Amino acid sequence: MDTDGTHETRPPRAGHVPRPAGPPPQGLPPKPSHAPTAGPTLGDWLRHPRSSDGPGVWTYGHVPRAAEEPEETPTRQLISGALISLLAGLLLWSLLWNGYLGGFWLWPLYMFTPDSWAGTLPSVVASYIWYAVVATVLIIGFGRLGRWPELARRMLSSRALRAVQPAHSADATRPEAGGPDDPARWPQLRGAGLGDVAERLEVEAGGGRMNDVDYARIRRAWDSVRVDPSRMRAFADAVRDKGAAACVHPSGARDLPVRAARHDLLARQVLLGTVEDGVRNPYSRRGTALALDPDVLGTSLLAVGPSGTGKTRQLVRPVVESLSLQALAGQAAVVAVGAAGAQLGPDAAFDVVVRVGDPASVYDLDLYGGATDPDEAATLLAEAFVGDVPGIDVRRAATALAQLLGPFRVAYERFPAVPELRELLDGVPTAFDALRRDLTGQHAMLRELDARARQHGAPADPGPALADRVALLDRPAFAGFFDTTGQGRPFSLRALEHPIRVRVDLPERGHADASRMLARLLLAQFNAAAAARTDRSLFAFLALDDASHTLTAGTVRGVQRLRSAHAGVLLTLRTLDDVPEELRTPLLGAVGCRMAFSGVTTWDGKRFAEAWGTEWVETRDVTHRTVFADQPLTRLMHSFRKLVTGKAVTTDAVTVRQVERERWSASDLAHAVPPGHAVLSLTSVRGERAAPLLVRLAGTS
Repeated sequence: MDTDGTHETRPPRAGHVPRPAGPPPQGLPPKPSHAPTAGPTLGDWLRHPRSSDGPGVWTYGHVPRAAEEPEETPTRQLISGALISLLAGLLLWSLLWNGYLGGFWLWPLYMFTPDSWAGTLPSVVASYIWYAVVATVLIIGFGRLGRWPELARRMLSSRALRAVQPAHSADATRPEAGGPDDPARWPQLRGAGLGDVAERLEVEAGGGRMNDVDYARIRRAWDSVRVDPSRMRAFADAVRDKGAAACVHPSGARDLPVRAARHDLLARQVLLGTVEDGVRNPYSRRGTALALDPDVLGTSLLAVGPSGTGKTRQLVRPVVESLSLQALAGQAAVVAVGAAGAQLGPDAAFDVVVRVGDPASVYDLDLYGGATDPDEAATLLAEAFVGDVPGIDVRRAATALAQLLGPFRVAYERFPAVPELRELLDGVPTAFDALRRDLTGQHAMLRELDARARQHGAPADPGPALADRVALLDRPAFAGFFDTTGQGRPFSLRALEHPIRVRVDLPERGHADASRMLARLLLAQFNAAAAARTDRSLFAFLALDDASHTLTAGTVRGVQRLRSAHAGVLLTLRTLDDVPEELRTPLLGAVGCRMAFSGVTTWDGKRFAEAWGTEWVETRDVTHRTVFADQPLTRLMHSFRKLVTGKAVTTDAVTVRQVERERWSASDLAHAVPPGHAVLSLTSVRGERAAPLLVRLAGTS
């Protein structure tokens, strides 16, 4: 149990059993890059109960709470009530014992006691028994009247009792170790007749040769076998041969070199923080741990906060790390885009690292996103190049680009490189003449090229604006990049059908405009590639560490369609002012998860407040009225009380009513969110919603 009240789930690793020095045995998980930490074994981690009562709940060891806060009587009121009932009970017993109320309470004793017992020992014993019965009835009656049991629970360390009770209730649902439902024994494989395969995996886990990624990866492979039984033999042979290393990721990696967050791969969650235990949060979520998973990330997430509030360290990095682990388990494909040096993870944690503008970069970026259709490629480029330019129709720009890309591809069986595209957009005669010569006999393509030549220089021609934007990429720093001749190693977002981990570093420092244009291009390509996948079993995700000036009307519409494509995006902004004003409301409506970090402005807070809406709350209005006495003695007492207390004697009139108020006002978001906190609302792909929650982010003291 962590100090913040949440259970810590560390990746189960080898190291619990001492091993001899020397090279590690074949098949062990990779050596961790950090010191060993105490944590559960793989079996304990698998058997730990998980439950959820809403989106964003960290299911590991979660115990649901009541929906409403129980009404709790103040302790002082309980004590006073108990004393009054005790005094009343003693008074009644004294009156009965001394005969002030008569002897009616002794009639049952006289009725059931024989007359022959008078003055004998049995008569004395029967009398004291009856006295004890009457005293017990009085104690029970006045005890219930004075709420003595509740006071006893309150005074005798009730907090400790409540802390122990959830642990027992959680253990009640815990599978028995070695039992038929023990997940560490792979009951699903045994039920399918693969007992020897299950035994091999059980031995691997018991010997410390299997980690959480291995378990999630093999379980994912088994799920694919259940869908296609023809793969069962290959699956069984692979497990018998390689054990926990079976069905490994194409990179051969079985874990990340370092983990900066806490993950639960069984639930595919990453721990983000803890919901504050305060009146601003619903009672059922107070003090619970909050996590993100593909179920909520599939509706996309927008996070807004000024620089230095921890958007990268406390949000983007953990989410990218979680999806990278899921990619190693064959469950997801992730692309992280940020400025060079954005600390999105080490190079070894990714399969592809594209450093745009760095001559040492191994991979290049496909400017056309792997598209083969000129119209599709033109649409993506137009969205990236001029989608943010006011007054330019993106459709006209796409048409202008298609009039060049189509003929060029027919002539050379490839799309133009950046310098070639710039010459064609500028209308350089030699470039047009060379292309016409190579299109001899292609009347349809020549007609497209002639149409572009006629439109060049017209008042509404988007060609000059496109040429200016292409010129941002036709710089010496990008020489050798965006190659279309097949000599480089371009990365295309068409690879989202594979469990790939990609990081793209943009040259934000020296080429800010080009970086923003490339970010727009990657977002447009991701929207198109995610929707065009034939196999959507993998969760595709794009994380933009800085989405400033990258959103257009087309990309916002594309984000809305990602939910049905089993994909999502994470967009972070310093302020909503970095988005065109006409897109701020559609953007907040397009994403299902919204996050406001501490320090946002009231202008940004107003947009979030409108998106989160209002709720009905109960308010109490207290009116103080001065009491004027008519009797001389009463006036004297009131004057004496005012002299002692310094306040006039008043009465309180309480008015209770239901009013509609904003869940979080703009002022509250701007001034009432402490540093290291954020207000987060979640929506799952199934439509479940979590009201805005004030969350203390992980790593915040």
